[in-house]
Parts: sequence; C-alpha cells; structure tokens
Amino acid sequence: MKRRWPALALLCLVGASTMIDLASAAFAPVATATAANTAASTAKTTAIATSAANTTGAPKPFAEAISGNAHNPLQIGSKAFSESYLLAEIVAQLLQSRGFAVERKLGLGGTLIAFEAIRNGTIDIYPEYTGTLTQAVLQQPTLDFAQLASALQTYELAMPVALGFSNSYAMAINADLAQQLAMSKISELAAHPELQFGFSHEFLQRGDGWPALSRTYGLPHQPVGLEHALAYAAIEQRKLDVTDAYTTDGELSVRNITLLADDLGFFPGYDAVLLARRDVPDAAIAVLRQLQQRISEERMRELNYRVAQHGLSPAQAAAQFLQEEGFVGTASVSARSRWQRIGDYTLAHLQLTATALLLACVVAVPLALALFRFTHAAGVLLYFTGLIQTIPALALLALLIPWVGLGQFPAIIALFLYSLLPIVRNTLTGLLGVDPLLKQVAAGMGMNATQQLLRVELPLALPTLLAGVKTAAIISIGTATLAAFVGAGGLGEPIITGLTLNDHTLILEGAIPAAMLAIGVELLFSAVEKHWVPAHLRH
Repeated sequence: MKRRWPALALLCLVGASTMIDLASAAFAPVATATAANTAASTAKTTAIATSAANTTGAPKPFAEAISGNAHNPLQIGSKAFSESYLLAEIVAQLLQSRGFAVERKLGLGGTLIAFEAIRNGTIDIYPEYTGTLTQAVLQQPTLDFAQLASALQTYELAMPVALGFSNSYAMAINADLAQQLAMSKISELAAHPELQFGFSHEFLQRGDGWPALSRTYGLPHQPVGLEHALAYAAIEQRKLDVTDAYTTDGELSVRNITLLADDLGFFPGYDAVLLARRDVPDAAIAVLRQLQQRISEERMRELNYRVAQHGLSPAQAAAQFLQEEGFVGTASVSARSRWQRIGDYTLAHLQLTATALLLACVVAVPLALALFRFTHAAGVLLYFTGLIQTIPALALLALLIPWVGLGQFPAIIALFLYSLLPIVRNTLTGLLGVDPLLKQVAAGMGMNATQQLLRVELPLALPTLLAGVKTAAIISIGTATLAAFVGAGGLGEPIITGLTLNDHTLILEGAIPAAMLAIGVELLFSAVEKHWVPAHLRH
C-alpha cells in the first residue's frame, strides 16, 4: 500500500494538468482588469516631499543596503485586484533589479487586511490610495495629503512615493441603456428604481461606497454583491445595469460601457501612493522614489488593458513597463511551468491541511475521550467547537492577523479550529453509541474504566471517529483555498488570481487539484479503515 501512494499522487498531478487543458479550452478567456479603491487628492507635491523627508533621511550606500537586506527580504504586498498586483510587481521587480531581496505576498484580502498586515510588520510596502486611507482606514475623509501623511506617522507608516495617477470610483452603466434613458449623471438613477445594481463586495461595505452613496443621491435600489472581475461582462450582456467602476480600468475603452458623472461630487480623491513602513531601508526608498509621478492615468489604464485584453500576467506587464521607462535593460520574467505551479500549490496546500488536521486530532480526540463520561462537560465542548463554525472563514483569518500576522500560521490556526467540531462530535458519538451491554460484560470480566476504554469502547468507536477525521480533512481542503487571502499560498492562490484576472485556466489550476485532493483523501481513509477497522465493524 505504501508504494502505491506516490504513484497515485503523480497520477493526480497528471490528471489535473490534463483536465485543466480540456476544461480551459471550453472557455473563451474574457479577461477583466480590476483596479480598485482609487482616485484624486489635492495639493500634494510639497506634502509628498515633506513626507519623504520626514520618513527616510539620507540614502545609505547600496552595498550597505544590500548586505543588510540579504537575510531580511523586503515583503511586498498587494490587495486582490489586478492593478494592485501590477503595481506591486513593479515595486518588487524594480527593487530586485537594484540588488534587493524581496518576497511577494500578493492577493491579500480587502483593504483592512492589507493595512493591518503592514501595521504589524508582516509586509513592508504595498500600493494604496489616499481616498481609501482617509475614508476606509482612518475614517477621516476631510484630511488633505499633508494631514494624512502626519496621521500615518502614528502607525509608523509613510507615503514616500506618489505614483502620479488618480484612480477614482465611478458608476458604470451599459452605454446603450444610458442612451435609451438619456442618462448621464448619477443623480438620474433615482428616477429608475427598476435598474439592477451589482457592486464589488468591498464597495458594498466601505464608508465611501454604497451606503453613503445611496444616502447622498437618494437611491432606493437593492444591489447584489459580486466579483468586480465579472461585472463589466454582466453590464455589457445586460444581465446587470449598474456597477462600480474604476477610472483606470483598461476595459473602459473597449467595452460598451459609459461612466455617469458624479454631479454631487461624492467620491473623494484617490491618488495612488506606495505605503511603506518607516523602518524600510533608506536605500530601498531611494530606489522607489524613481517611480515618483512616473505613471499617468492614461499610462495606468494602458497597462491594465495589457493584462485585461492582451493576456499578459501582471508580472509581465510590470516588466514591460520597467523596460519601456528605462529602469531595466530587458523585460524578462521567469515563469514557472504549469507542472511546477500545480506541484508547488498542491504541496503548500497539503502542508496547511495536514498540519492543522494533525493538531486537531491531537487536541480533539483526547478531549473527547476525557469528557465523554461527563454529559455536561461533553455538551459544553460540543457547543464551543460548534460555535467556532459560525464564524466565516475569511473573517476569522482577518481577526487572527493582529496577533499572528500573515502567512501559514493564521491559516493553520483557522483550519485547526474548523477541524475540531467534526472530530469531537464523531468521537463523542462513537463512544456514546457503544452498546451498554458490552460495557457491562467488560466490567463483569474485571476490566477497569481505562481498560474498557482502550479495549472495548475506543475500538468500537473507531469507525465513527475516522469518519469525523475524514470529514475534517475534506472541509480543511476546501477551506484552505481562502488561506491565500492572508498570504499562506496553496491552491487558493491560482483561484483568487484567476478570479481577479478573469482567467479560467488559472481558476482551474486551483479548483481541479483541490477536488482531486478531496478524492485522494477519501481513498486514503478507505485504505486506513480497511487496515485498522475489522470487517464486521465497517458495515
């Protein structure tokens, strides 16, 4: 049996790659560039210089910076939308070209996850927008650039680089529908409550998003939440009437979509900046200052368009930008093959789920064995493990970040907590389901409580216990795909990236291996059950 599992794993990888090829061929790739949380603030040139001066001091020699950075790579983060990926790649590749070691933690969840990550030092730099910082993070919408820079010092953060473009929110509507209704302004939407609204999930919750927008304009609509990457296609196909858009989205120039004028001036300014920790090496900041005011709004829209319509990855588009702007000599990006990607993602996924499952077994089974004779205590244990299941996985991951940071650790903790209930419940069910007559016979034979547990109750409960562990393993495989939102990697990484870029092939690179892992777990536990559980107890 031991010799068969490596072959089975290899067969799973072969099958996954083949299935991805076949399934992706059935889709017409419709890439959608997303660019989020964006837009325009005022009087910033002097304030930027002041902020940079307060933050960095004199640049260190490159030799000193590189030697000090060799064993402490700079952590470059991004949020989970296309423009953020692209800007983060520009930052990472520029630093690498100057000899700095970097690590990428891309595709982090929403704004608050990314901001909390840089606050606690899990990441060092990520692209952000002034409007997002004032509205969604600090909740002080009246701050100008200089005041914002001062407020960020409280968090040991700075904005040493303003990239030069503004990416603002806007309301997008099908162009034919707008012409039919003679509509050009957001305020005119109030007269058409029959229109279907669909917004990105973050926009539905933000202080500068739908709640405030609907109050400002008196809009009675009940919007639905959806991935922004899917919204433009839905608008163009008339499956949706209105969505939130970003002014640097590359698809705006090729889609049959028009933007409505913000006639009440609701949306604040969203200037693109690099948000950095104040302890980032001065030499690294000096390198990044080369990007100061180097990306116009038109240039950003054109870069986003390359990702959305030309099929480039954010890394490839970033490499082209750096070459075209003269920052590097050649635009080359080393890409892993599909085999390498699937293998790396699968290995990371297995590491997450196996570690969490092992910890859950070590904790849950002994607890259940110790408490099953005490009805009240067992009920309390079952209640609390069930209570954990009511917490949404992404919310739990976000709550863990302030204490344990990003990466695999919070993901393992979350998966461990979610694995407790099925193991505890099935262990208790199996033990409590043992025939009382058999217990009496065991007691009559002179067995003490420990001997009864080990020789009678536990062997009889083993099939139910294993079923609980199997259930926990399969749940963990599915839930672990969300771990990519906190930089833990695994098979969720290609799924989230694929959703962001509307790349069906990438989605399948994560989804198909995850499904095959679940099937593999089913087969593995069937083999374990045949080996450990007597035949008459398996039925």
